[in-house]
Amino acid sequence: MALAKITRNSFRRSGVIANYVSGKDMYAGGSSDPFCELPSLGNISEVKDARCISNIKNVNQVSFWSRGISVMPQHQAAAAEMVAEESESEDEFSSFLGLEATRPGEKPRVVVLGTGWAACRFLKGIDTKIYDVVCISPRNHMVFTPLLASTCVGTLEFRSVAEPVEQIQSALAQSPNSFFYLANCIGLDTDKHEVSEPLPKSICIIHIAHFEVYCTMVGEGEQRFKVAYDKLVIATGADPLTFNIKGVKENASFLREVNHAQEIRKKLLLNLMLSENPALSAEERKRLLQCVIIGGGPTGVEFSGELSDFIMRDVKERYTHAKDDIRVTIIEASEILSSFNAGLREYAAKHLTKYGVNVMRGVVKEVHPEKIVLNDGTEVPYGLLVWSTGVGPSQFVKSLGFPKSSGGRIGVDEWLRVPSVEDVFALGDCAGFLEQTGRQVLPALAQVAERQGKYMVELFNRIGQQNGGRAFCLKDIQLGEPFQYKHLGSMASVGRYKALVDLRQSKDAKGLSVAGFLGWLVWRSAYLSRVISWRKRFYVATNWATALVFGRDTSHIG
Repeated sequence: MALAKITRNSFRRSGVIANYVSGKDMYAGGSSDPFCELPSLGNISEVKDARCISNIKNVNQVSFWSRGISVMPQHQAAAAEMVAEESESEDEFSSFLGLEATRPGEKPRVVVLGTGWAACRFLKGIDTKIYDVVCISPRNHMVFTPLLASTCVGTLEFRSVAEPVEQIQSALAQSPNSFFYLANCIGLDTDKHEVSEPLPKSICIIHIAHFEVYCTMVGEGEQRFKVAYDKLVIATGADPLTFNIKGVKENASFLREVNHAQEIRKKLLLNLMLSENPALSAEERKRLLQCVIIGGGPTGVEFSGELSDFIMRDVKERYTHAKDDIRVTIIEASEILSSFNAGLREYAAKHLTKYGVNVMRGVVKEVHPEKIVLNDGTEVPYGLLVWSTGVGPSQFVKSLGFPKSSGGRIGVDEWLRVPSVEDVFALGDCAGFLEQTGRQVLPALAQVAERQGKYMVELFNRIGQQNGGRAFCLKDIQLGEPFQYKHLGSMASVGRYKALVDLRQSKDAKGLSVAGFLGWLVWRSAYLSRVISWRKRFYVATNWATALVFGRDTSHIG
């Protein structure tokens, strides 16, 4: 037994561990030394990335292939049964099966976490002739968030604002070595270059050590697998900011995903129908028809504008008994649209008030199932509560041991690299410049994320052309110019064919501002041009035309 244990441990240290799974021998493990893989140390002339040899120290020929992850076809991942090993805590993930590490002659692999604006812009442009790509996300589509509020009231269909990730990057569906995995990632180990991911409804543990990632699938039984990478791009986005106010998560609806918009639409239409029930008291009817939005930023204002328009055009025609009781209220701690100039803010407040939106100042203290309580003791009843107060770091980002930027985001340098680890990049709402860069943390905006994704495409393609795509091969690579962001302006719809367009580059700068119908035309034209595919542009344009001519659909489905 002692001899067997010594032998097993020595194999673990060299990175070779055998598991017997479903009658087949599989191998998983990781080397103790970082290096770039080569076919043979004895034939250096055959190696294209020979300059990476300088990174190799004390390479053991036995462990040379140890970056490999257990070979397991994708379709067998869910059914694979793991064989437990008696091992020390550091060998916790040694029995994970998954996607094998890249080998000499294969393209380097980039693993992308997320399918938001930054991740999808990166996926769209990455050169798949240079890289294999693996995308890991709990959703298989990108959401065009600026138009998400329109889906809540039926102006747009839900499918019009969601683009499948395989349509954005066809290699994920067609390339034999590129994959999309439906997964939630909840941890990283920066000693290895591995990512762990689950199948649907799973919890993913990312283990980055010698370029592998580990995952845990949670279902009827626990299934685990891992994915090796050469470069990792973290673009997991952010979570709604609740300020730890009691009752928000339990009672409020958010507006960041398609399923959030579906829930809001169902709740809104259900309340409209229930309000006509003769058994309801007048007080209960009024509560059901109270729509409260917390947060006066662009999302809150656009949703209140869409809701006001829906009430004026459709509800008052089809729910005549409810038309006098339905109300929309925005509660904001300071001023609505605080990033816009004073003239546009004033225009928005007057316009919303004119069309029945009550703009209140207040700070929420507590949220109950049927009312909210403000700091001054005011109680506001509601039937629908939408929470839109900005975003903060997700639990996944909080769990990472990386240095953080202001606001708790993953700290990055001027090239969007995570400087504390090798071959890891972060972008979008989850990333922010470190203090030592001398740059301000950029706002959590779609245009920021999209611009970072475009920059990362150029950076990665440049790296790949210099043969720096392999793990630990970024040394002496010319990265080019650091990322620079130029703000193009802000836009917000306020309903009734009116919108605001603020083209200033910063809050204190001067620039062109447009409000009213002309602003609405600019708003629609700009967003229609930014929809990611021509197919979705056709859907959006058709939905707009249908809603204009026939009104919005009020069917309550589900």
